[in-house]
Amino acid sequence: MGRAESLEGKMSTQDPSDLWSRSDGEAELLQDLGWYHGNLTRHAAEALLLSNGCDGSYLLRDSNERTGLYSLSVRAKDSVKHFHVEYTGYSFKFGFNEFPSLKDFVKHFANQPLIGSETGTLIVLKHPYPREVEEPSIYESVRVHTAMQTGRTEDDLVPTAPSLGTKEGYLTKQGGLVKTWKTRWFTLHRNELKYFKDQMSPEPIRILDLTECSAVQFDYSQERVNCFCLVFPFRTFYLCAKTGVEADEWIKILRWKLSQIRKQLDQREGTIRSRSFIFK
Repeated sequence: MGRAESLEGKMSTQDPSDLWSRSDGEAELLQDLGWYHGNLTRHAAEALLLSNGCDGSYLLRDSNERTGLYSLSVRAKDSVKHFHVEYTGYSFKFGFNEFPSLKDFVKHFANQPLIGSETGTLIVLKHPYPREVEEPSIYESVRVHTAMQTGRTEDDLVPTAPSLGTKEGYLTKQGGLVKTWKTRWFTLHRNELKYFKDQMSPEPIRILDLTECSAVQFDYSQERVNCFCLVFPFRTFYLCAKTGVEADEWIKILRWKLSQIRKQLDQREGTIRSRSFIFK
């Protein structure tokens, strides 16, 4: 067996987490890479980057899909995008690029690359978000502490804040009364879908409360491609994306939002039913 074959066999049997860098210049251990955050969840990554990062901040974390697959989470203005990084056993794949070692991969990011997503968003990767951050040891003293008689129990202390998952982009929308199509800038944040005249408009034309939405689905009734609709009691909104991939992205995240809203409602209804049973 030749030397090259021996090295390939050794590399392919190693755990991918053993192949990252001890410092940002020497490829050795993944856990020693300062901006690798291990099993940080998608939700937590979005919270970190939106709360403490800035435009162009990014971090690397494990993907929950399968071993050898990682997620690069990047802040793009007021939203966070996620991209796959794959370890094949011999190299690291990111987008259309393939890197023979992690040293080459890290060097690529040191040059602040520009990446473009399928939805047309362009992001310059400027600031790796460190795993370890110094925190000030500052605490307030409690001066007042009194219990309010609200009737709530420990079951009510489950967090009900909606997901930090966000999305934004241009979509073409059909009018309500006049059935013309106009391009509008849409933003999804928490449980609100807003649309603006354009990206620079300070005030939205309308805010749609997703707690009132009953369904999100592909639509083939319009003489347009890449269309989907949001069903509300008062109206069905018809929207079209530039590409099928982009339409699928919007549908997936909107459906996920609706599933989270329903879970919260089910939890509340379950709590109410249990209380009413106790009082009978």
